[in-house]
Amino acid sequence: MWSKVYLVAAAAVGVMALQASPAPATQQKPTSRAPEAVPAHTEQRAVRVLPDRRAAVLPAAETGPFSMLGVTWDDPQSALVGRVEVRTRDALTGAWTEWRRLDGDDGRSEESARRGGTDPLWVGPSNGAEVRIAADADQAAGLPAGLRLDLIDPRAASAPQTGPETVTQGAPGTSAAAPRPAIVSRAGWGADESISPASAVYTPSGKIKAFVVHHTAGSNNFTCAQAPSVIRGVFAYHVQQLGWRDIGYNFLVDTCGTIYEGRKGGVDRAVLGAHTYGFNSQTSGVAVLGDYSTKAPPAAVTSALSKLAAWKLGQYSVKPNTTTTLAAGADGGNYFHKTWKLNASLSFPTIFGHRDGFNTECPGDKLYAALPTIRSQAAAVRTTAAEEADGQASSPTLVAADDTAASDTASHDAAAHGSTPTG
Repeated sequence: MWSKVYLVAAAAVGVMALQASPAPATQQKPTSRAPEAVPAHTEQRAVRVLPDRRAAVLPAAETGPFSMLGVTWDDPQSALVGRVEVRTRDALTGAWTEWRRLDGDDGRSEESARRGGTDPLWVGPSNGAEVRIAADADQAAGLPAGLRLDLIDPRAASAPQTGPETVTQGAPGTSAAAPRPAIVSRAGWGADESISPASAVYTPSGKIKAFVVHHTAGSNNFTCAQAPSVIRGVFAYHVQQLGWRDIGYNFLVDTCGTIYEGRKGGVDRAVLGAHTYGFNSQTSGVAVLGDYSTKAPPAAVTSALSKLAAWKLGQYSVKPNTTTTLAAGADGGNYFHKTWKLNASLSFPTIFGHRDGFNTECPGDKLYAALPTIRSQAAAVRTTAAEEADGQASSPTLVAADDTAASDTASHDAAAHGSTPTG
């Protein structure tokens, strides 16, 4: 049975253990200024589990400076099914926040994972924290062992920099049906590559069939200039606290519409991510920084997502406003109470929300509601690219997405079924 965590912050993430070919040779385009890596500082506090294992607490405590946090536990294969809440003390005012609920993975993540954990929550500059956790009433096993509060200080915020761009030689799927949008490199957001020495891994087929949209959830209290700090925080949490090989998302987008490279391996490659449990081997995932449960995404965000999806899907001749069939890499279920077994054939829109493939509220009600617009905009990007190509050639070489596919995809959303087993 698929385990559920009824919490409200960021997307639950995970990945199947897969083998892939090693990364191809790369070269660096020289630039006038390469930003230095910005290492994050981390701190841990034990959360005391009560004798009946039904509850756990960390009393209000002064801590070192931090801006992001998460709750983790010993066994990455164990589930925390219950309610996790935190509150923090503002480093500037000394005021304590209201209690905030954390969303949580069920413990399944990458093969390299050392710990299970909730998703990280950006709280802004803070120097104190308190935690309370309660297991759901029907959970006989109680809470997992080794509960811990992990605090991350990603250091000073910085605006996106134009760092060296990695150019992959001989990369497959580079003939796209839409132009590649501007993407800030990992060096541009200050990735500390020393904490993630593992080489890139690619999808077994070397392709993707769909594009998954997430939000990082929890908070919108940061500026676009602070986006690199938020990304470094997510990166440090995934790698240093959970033991993943790299940040889970393939791409990230801030509220100003700036697109950032996520997991290493080349933005023009089918890099195996860790963002949608059971479907990572066939998809690419993008996380929008912020919480879109009640806030509608700005036009800059939907525009960036549509351009990114049109280009990335177009590399593999996938239309952005139709559906595709994915094979489930694990037993699972989604937000709409659909369940499936390993290897089941499931129908998804080629641009779908995390909640379609996992039991989570991600990417938030408002961003999920914007997906039909994003698909239409992505199709329009492809149409424009095709028209421009037609103007430069005697015969068309690109085919625009059709309206029938868009109608089919819209019906899929309207039915609110998420993913439907087809076999």
